[in-house]
Amino acid sequence: MAYVISEDCIACGTCIDECPVGAIFEGDIYRIDSEMCTECGTCADVCPTSAIHPEA
Repeated sequence: MAYVISEDCIACGTCIDECPVGAIFEGDIYRIDSEMCTECGTCADVCPTSAIHPEA
């Protein structure tokens, strides 16, 4: 399953530079393109608010 970003996102940008495929996009709350996500989990590992998790 692709990863998703929850409402806990503070739009700090930490995850964007970590994504190896550029699947994360900016906004008030960032979002992950599920078609591009390779499920590596790198973004979740660096998120300071634990706002990123596998899609349910």
